[in-house]
Amino acid sequence: MNFAAQFLYSRSKKNDNPRETSEDEYDPFWQSDEERSAGSKQDPPCCEGLCQNDGPIRNGHTPHRSASIAPERLKDFGEEDYLNGDVKTWEMKIVGRPERLLGDAAEPQKPTEPRPTCAQNPPAFIRFEDISAAAFKIQCGVQKTPCTYSRLSKQYGVELFLKKEHLHYTCSVKERGVLYLLTSLRQDQQKKGVIVASDSNFSMAVAHHASELRIPVFVIMAANTSPSRPKTCREYGAMVISYGSTPRDSQRHAQRLARENGYLYLEEEDSAAYLAGLGTMGLEMYEQVPKLDAVILPAGGHCGLLAGTAAALKHLNPRITVIGVEPEDCPLLQQSLKLGYPVKELHSAANRKLYGDLVAPAFGNNAFLLAKKLVDKVITVREEDVLVSMLRFQEYERATIDAEGAIGLAAILAGKLPELQGKRVAITVCSANMELPLLRQCVDRALALDGRVNKFAVQLGEWPGDTAKLLDLLAREGVRLLDISHEKQFTSSSVFNVQVSCVVETRDRQQTTQLRNVLTERYTTLCWHER
Repeated sequence: MNFAAQFLYSRSKKNDNPRETSEDEYDPFWQSDEERSAGSKQDPPCCEGLCQNDGPIRNGHTPHRSASIAPERLKDFGEEDYLNGDVKTWEMKIVGRPERLLGDAAEPQKPTEPRPTCAQNPPAFIRFEDISAAAFKIQCGVQKTPCTYSRLSKQYGVELFLKKEHLHYTCSVKERGVLYLLTSLRQDQQKKGVIVASDSNFSMAVAHHASELRIPVFVIMAANTSPSRPKTCREYGAMVISYGSTPRDSQRHAQRLARENGYLYLEEEDSAAYLAGLGTMGLEMYEQVPKLDAVILPAGGHCGLLAGTAAALKHLNPRITVIGVEPEDCPLLQQSLKLGYPVKELHSAANRKLYGDLVAPAFGNNAFLLAKKLVDKVITVREEDVLVSMLRFQEYERATIDAEGAIGLAAILAGKLPELQGKRVAITVCSANMELPLLRQCVDRALALDGRVNKFAVQLGEWPGDTAKLLDLLAREGVRLLDISHEKQFTSSSVFNVQVSCVVETRDRQQTTQLRNVLTERYTTLCWHER
């Protein structure tokens, strides 16, 4: 029996009716006594959901099937239509009043009528009960990923445990929040369908799990999106529409289609259901790593994952240190904490193609306030450290991880957390979606940053055998020659000399230093190109 099942079983023993819970149990676990006494005057909300599925949701391969709705019929798709005739529905029953806004525990909020075309869940407290319920509900659709001891522990002096969230079907941790969000939709909305507008991991998770739940799903992507992303979403079962030249154009088009056809426009936000689904990872980490001292998670655009996981871990053990890491070129969460509100736009030179969702301001008030309350430390790392961290994953873990998944290890590699020496630390590997051309560039750059690919130039005479002697020296040192070129016209040396440039690969920094010393003794004109 996993942790979530044990928790729900213990709650069922406390009350004869598991649906009825006292007001005290619904108080947020981080509220003070004054806030609890002020908030106890309101009726606690309770949401009952019954899944009427023919069988469990499986996290397996979804066979390709043709889209049931043609693009020209988007306006004709109404509430009475079904996807392949077998829509899975949920009966939702709301008992009690709407939940209070996060941060306004004593003052009730005026109810507002939500727009039917956009997911506008009011900000709400995320309780430990919500996270446990989410873990119980999604356990059939999202696999429990391993959290294993890493061979990198000996190299950095920290007991490292890697939470391998990149092993999900879409190679992203966002499946947790997406699945719980989709299963929380009303029955009529599931019949109408959902629509998203991005090429992020969130869109791929929505495409996969909406198709598994037989919910019509549409994905709008810009025309300049990498070809592999639309192909992947189509294979998951979504209808993909290419529109506009920028992501903003795709978002406007998706919102217009949602208004005209009644679809639910989904965007990555910080609703209580989404945060609770992401927080289920914290339950697994606490169960899999005994005597855990600290956890390292990505921040920035992944602030929802950071906040949800911190909410779960801090309730289970307040002594666990929660650390967020984000790129130095785009410190979204650091700036938000400094200013006191979530930063929506940050002008920076961060590489969006490399960092992905890390530099996307996708967190709101709920995630920000949770992070401000529960996260112990937020640090930044350089791009060079992230690239070398990706290389370490390939060498030691035999895993191809993108920048989002490798940024946690980059903090250890860069020496930004010396206080964790000798402690038990869990690092979240949240994503592994990287394009092949970008992967080649990152590996080549990381090898140069790690001092294992080097370039140098020497002046040689035009006499026969001079170049052969240089190559023989490289062979004796055991280095690998990657490239060699001769330059004569644009050199400033004697007319009878030629400049030879070589790119070589070594085993490690020690061999690189030895090669440089040997070349310096042999050639006085050595020019070593620093990275």
